[in-house]
Amino acid sequence: MSRRWITLAGAAALVSGCGGGVRPASLAPAADPTLQPAPNPGWDAWVASFRPRAQAAGISGGVLDQGFRGAGYLPGVVERDRDQTEFSRTLEDYLAIVANEEKVRTGRARLAQRGALLSEIEARYGVPAEVVAAVWGMESNYGARRGDIPVVSATSTLAYDGRRGAFFEQQLLAALRILQRGDVAPGSLTGSWAGAMGHTQFIPTTYQAYAVDFRGDGRRDIWSEDPTDGLASAASYLASSGWRRGEPWGQEITSANPGSGGRVIQPEPGGPQFRVFRNFDVIKRYNNSTNYAIGVGHLSDRLAGAGPLSGSFGPDRFGLSIEDRKEIQRRLTAQGFDAGDPDGVLGSQTEAAIEAYQRSAGLPVTGQPSRDLLARLR
Repeated sequence: MSRRWITLAGAAALVSGCGGGVRPASLAPAADPTLQPAPNPGWDAWVASFRPRAQAAGISGGVLDQGFRGAGYLPGVVERDRDQTEFSRTLEDYLAIVANEEKVRTGRARLAQRGALLSEIEARYGVPAEVVAAVWGMESNYGARRGDIPVVSATSTLAYDGRRGAFFEQQLLAALRILQRGDVAPGSLTGSWAGAMGHTQFIPTTYQAYAVDFRGDGRRDIWSEDPTDGLASAASYLASSGWRRGEPWGQEITSANPGSGGRVIQPEPGGPQFRVFRNFDVIKRYNNSTNYAIGVGHLSDRLAGAGPLSGSFGPDRFGLSIEDRKEIQRRLTAQGFDAGDPDGVLGSQTEAAIEAYQRSAGLPVTGQPSRDLLARLR
């Protein structure tokens, strides 16, 4: 799924794996008015038609009543589902988002804080503590962004919408089975706009198949502040997908460390090369994206103490390096045009800042960076 940010746990709809990936919109806060229930007679009729199908599938009437109490049609979910953008980040930009220095510092702190737990998980499932922590960081920023949208509302909205109705009806049924089993209270069954839940962003069917009750307390709780079951469930999924204990995911190829075996990939012409092994493909079972798998692998290496990539990426389509782009952001902000964090990733905020600067300077308003823009800002 190369450019699909979200997979089988995944909030986004281009489904084929388990994890939600990096896309921040997948965890948009429910305070957004478009993510509040809105009157929709069509959704009401769909729910009425769904109830007998759910009961035939073993969902009790009481659980249906509980699950749909307060639920409703969420127009913002449909908007996000239809806005599965055609853009994809370059690997350079992607890593600047998911494995930046702040993410590494936070991850190392979480790894130290949860080291005993992650060691237990590694002993049971064979997945290294750093890899599990990296998945945690990628999926929910170490638990900081677990999503607060009611899963029944989100999945029923998408099932009713019909673009991928059969898939989301299965997610809705699985969510109701979670309630019926008693793993979580109805009010706590929350997640992303497309139903990805908890610390490691499992969609309901993936939760049913792979979530674990690591402490044996009778509940597979991936939603609470305690990440135990969420982290163990991610390891369970990777182990079940064929993770090979004691083997690496891959490595960057350098003159000092050319490596051997596996296969060589170069995601971007002129960029770093990687030698990847079986566990790289296992990570892609979580999210079937080369960028995602490199992101998890590289972040896990950084959490274990490694430094940044040695290889450099070539200039972008504007002829700019990432340092050039950072400088543009810094200089725009210094001149009163807020370009956001100077991370070199040119998103909508930077585009708006460039447009505002161009407008103020009497230049053609394109919102695009250039070497001429950099020279003017200097």
